[in-house]
Amino acid sequence: MILRAFLDILFPPLCHVCKSFIPAAGPLHLCPACHRDVRFISSPCCVTCGVPFATEEGIDHRCGACQTTPPPFTAARSAVLLAGPVQQLVHRFKYGHKVHLRRPLALLAGETLAPFVQTAGPELMVPVPLHPRRLRERGFNQAILVGEVLAATWGVPLLRDTLRRQRPTTPQVGLSAGERRENVCGAFTVAAPDRIAGKKILLVDDVYTTGSTLAECARELRRAGAAEVVAVTVARTSAP
Repeated sequence: MILRAFLDILFPPLCHVCKSFIPAAGPLHLCPACHRDVRFISSPCCVTCGVPFATEEGIDHRCGACQTTPPPFTAARSAVLLAGPVQQLVHRFKYGHKVHLRRPLALLAGETLAPFVQTAGPELMVPVPLHPRRLRERGFNQAILVGEVLAATWGVPLLRDTLRRQRPTTPQVGLSAGERRENVCGAFTVAAPDRIAGKKILLVDDVYTTGSTLAECARELRRAGAAEVVAVTVARTSAP
């Protein structure tokens, strides 16, 4: 208690978003005001891709896009919408090199998505990979950093280099849904198929936009012998 109080004087706990002092910071380090602005995703949503529906009432069901073209993953879920404080955290994490922000982002996902992961029962976790060129430019793979926290939280082993990006792709930001699908088509390969053969795989990334990247990764994992693929991301846009 005394040591904690002394450390708080030297290094006062501040909100990761607004930088205000938090007397009882907790593991998230989000002040009450910023935490209230986090938009958690709940039912009703698509049972397959997890997109939230506009209405606040009703039951979960498959959205029109998933009915027309079912994705190669069994189900995908995201913890929060990419808006407000979460959007700021994700942007600073990925593009501002604030890698310590992986922890609050992963903790948001870890608690919110725990029931989904427990029901899915994955045996292995696989992060969406970056191409080596992009990895050198950025210095880290955000999916691996988030995945490390989630693997420890959920007790699912993390395979860091089994899924690989075999060719560079244009950044997905600003591309249409069709362009995104074309951009990542054939971009991934499985380096060690024997490690995932017959296994239930949990695919992890930071953000779900149209689902093109997750779908292409899941397709390659299934092609390499995975029994099933489910996916989780910290955040997603409100619509594909």
